[in-house]
Amino acid sequence: MSIAMAVALAGMVVIAAIGFYSRREPARDLAEWSVAGRRFGAITLWFLQAGETFTTFTFLGMAGLAFTGGVAATYAIPYVPLACVIWYFIGPRLWRLGRLHGYLTQADFYEERYGSKALGTLVAVFSVIFMLPYLQLQITGLGLIVGLVANDNISGTWGKVVGTVLTAAFVLRAGLRGTAATSYLKDALMLIAVAILAIAVPLHVAGGIWPAFHEVASQHPARLTLHAGPNDQVWWITSMLASLLGIGFFTFPSLWPAMLSARSPESLRRNWIMLPLYQVMLVPPIMIGFVALLALPSDASANGALLTLSAQAMPGWLLGLIAVAGASAAMVPASAIVLSMSSNVARNVIRGGSARFQVLANHGVVLLVLALALVLDLTRPNALANLLLITFSGLIQFAPGLVAGLPERPLLGKAAVLCGIVAGEAFAIWATFWKIDLANVNAGLPALGVNIAVTILIEAADRISRVRRISRVRRLPLAPRRHRRRCPQTAPLPGHDALGWGRIRPTKAAHPELRHVPHAAEAPHPLRRLRRLPAPEPH
Repeated sequence: MSIAMAVALAGMVVIAAIGFYSRREPARDLAEWSVAGRRFGAITLWFLQAGETFTTFTFLGMAGLAFTGGVAATYAIPYVPLACVIWYFIGPRLWRLGRLHGYLTQADFYEERYGSKALGTLVAVFSVIFMLPYLQLQITGLGLIVGLVANDNISGTWGKVVGTVLTAAFVLRAGLRGTAATSYLKDALMLIAVAILAIAVPLHVAGGIWPAFHEVASQHPARLTLHAGPNDQVWWITSMLASLLGIGFFTFPSLWPAMLSARSPESLRRNWIMLPLYQVMLVPPIMIGFVALLALPSDASANGALLTLSAQAMPGWLLGLIAVAGASAAMVPASAIVLSMSSNVARNVIRGGSARFQVLANHGVVLLVLALALVLDLTRPNALANLLLITFSGLIQFAPGLVAGLPERPLLGKAAVLCGIVAGEAFAIWATFWKIDLANVNAGLPALGVNIAVTILIEAADRISRVRRISRVRRLPLAPRRHRRRCPQTAPLPGHDALGWGRIRPTKAAHPELRHVPHAAEAPHPLRRLRRLPAPEPH
């Protein structure tokens, strides 16, 4: 076993141990396990949410995309800072709703706001389907890191198994608290790793950053512009916009546990003010992808470009440290992903049972989801390749329902939101699997257009139907304005208007519960209740 391999495996064990022992005793209920008792402050939230956004795709994939597509990789830089602006305004509202109604999952919001368990179950099922390939991506990246360090595909396979088992161990033990504890170590390692890579790799290949980019400009000038091809200007704009909508409107279920775990809305807003600074970490991997154009053949593995150059430029122990940072970028986001997926299934699909049953069901789903992702990655590594393309496209279909559910009274009905989500998901799947030519437009955006159109049509039909039902109700003449009095009830009864004046009164045959309820229009004039005083008796 090489020094780099030994350091990488030891680092993975340390990451799991920190997460495992972050909780002294197992969680007693699902709220403590999934949202850590809602007690996290701004600093913990910053590390936790930064750890979720910087995944193995960011660490390895950004370098690979820069190697193949040039500056198209920069689409990943602006959408998180822009999403933080959206979070700053809608996040406190979601947090207050979650505290008031006890949300633990993304699907809880849709279920409570629209009063529909079917909608909550639909959101939970779709979120698991579209997050499964993202979870598999973390496992694939973990195996790629170990395999490149050991220069052996068999070691990469065992790296996937070991990393998955270690992730399952600390997630089952500590829940979100374990993810938060490991995020501290992960972010520290990533800061060290990207600083070393930004200096060592360009220095080894071309003598420094500026000489390297001068050579790239002379040898590969097209990579420094958004040129024609699969990663052109249309792809850059639509991919960035789809990512912004997906992240900004909390359509990823893994974003909800961190948001709901905050101590207060002020903690969230302080965190979102600081979080855009973390996007600086994306620059070194993209820069190394450009440097790889000078050192690697054009047919080299794009995803392995960063670690291949690291192995050429660094000693074994330092390469092992880089591998540990990469492994943490896979294990920590994987723990947040599987935690959110299992909570959605246990709470909004399985449902019911005692607090202990919910925790046990959640743990069972954690093992099932991790095992499924690992088996698919080992047996059919490319089985979910197409589904990975629609992770963002599928999840952003939840955005209209979230926006409409923010006001005190939701702007849409449950039927409109449910039908819109189904229509949008169907279009995204059709456009991806049938390879419909959309001129490099991200499939999620036209699917979102279909979603909104269907939602508007269903909502309009529903409102027209309600108006027709009301038109059949017997109407009573209004009392004179000076005679109207507000009904004593705090909320309007069925058939009353919102102000309680009782303009429309349902028939007693259709609503027996209203037979003994006084109506404002039937109230006598106040002066009629005054009795005539008797005349004074003569003395």
